Amino acid sequence: MTQLAGSLQKLISGRQLTSEDAEGALTDVMQGGADPLQLSAFLTALNLRGETQDTLVGAVRAVRSHMRPVLGAPKGTIDVCGTGGDGLKTLNVSTAVAFVLAGLDVPVAKHGNRALSSRSGATDVLEQLGIGIHQDEQYLENCLQEDGLVFLAAPYHHPALRHAAPIRKALGFRTLFNLVGPLCNPANVKHQLLGVFDERWLETLADVLHELGTESVWTVHSKTDEGGSDELTLSGENSVVSQSAEGRTRFTFKAAEVGLAARPIADLRGGSPSENARALKAVLKGEAGAYRDTVLLNTAAALHVAGHGSVLDGTRFDTRAFANNIARAAQAIDDGLANAALERSIARSDAHLMKNVELS
Repeated sequence: MTQLAGSLQKLISGRQLTSEDAEGALTDVMQGGADPLQLSAFLTALNLRGETQDTLVGAVRAVRSHMRPVLGAPKGTIDVCGTGGDGLKTLNVSTAVAFVLAGLDVPVAKHGNRALSSRSGATDVLEQLGIGIHQDEQYLENCLQEDGLVFLAAPYHHPALRHAAPIRKALGFRTLFNLVGPLCNPANVKHQLLGVFDERWLETLADVLHELGTESVWTVHSKTDEGGSDELTLSGENSVVSQSAEGRTRFTFKAAEVGLAARPIADLRGGSPSENARALKAVLKGEAGAYRDTVLLNTAAALHVAGHGSVLDGTRFDTRAFANNIARAAQAIDDGLANAALERSIARSDAHLMKNVELS
């Protein structure tokens, strides 16, 4: 009996999976040895019962053990990404945040993918910006170590996930993999700002990352006027779970409390990859509006998570400190530092592409 079959039997009999059960089952999948019907039943049963912390920990260990890593991440490197799945089709916030952080000398290993529930995923908009999705591991390490910014395309770093792709597509609903993917950064970052599509996962995903060695994490979710968002927004109440060596705390806040005007989520609506790329360029060059303010909001949170501006006094959320982080993010844009980070990434990508053309 395979480990996947054994774990499926446990689920059917009403027992909970241990992290070892989940790791074994996913290892079968990663190695291409999973029976498609058993995998379909396994993912469906987990979805119906709800994935536990142990299940997620084991699954993440299995996926991480089969990924192509990026080594040598500087101390304090952060990932800013979301689970996706909120269906709001907004502009690319976390990608823009990555450039602002890099402009503030905060190293970023941005893990991303093509559009799934949005019209333009991180990979889609980066290509439109002129930043190629390269698969040279030394190049990626150099980007992170020398420029303090690298973009990591999930399909390249997680090739073993292809074995589950047909089943996931056929099922057509959220599965374990939607939660696991954002927890498997190839640079093994120790700091993470993670947007979550459903508020009920805030504590669980923070605990999973903490158990697996993440030193500082914020899981965030926003209640907008059109539904839940996997980013901090101007539109409604933002919920945060903070997990670090100092412990865990949960709090909520609205944009007005940190000096930003409330705006409907429709003001952040995105379009095609080329449209989103133009909007991102405009924001990094100083254009005002809901997009800029949303980027500032999320950058301020990321600065805290990366250890560059604490906004927690014990368990109390310090709105004044958060506003100071917003001001630092705004200055990085207005002084041209964020746009310079974008231009460096484009130039390095172009140079790498030309080198490969010459060698061929």
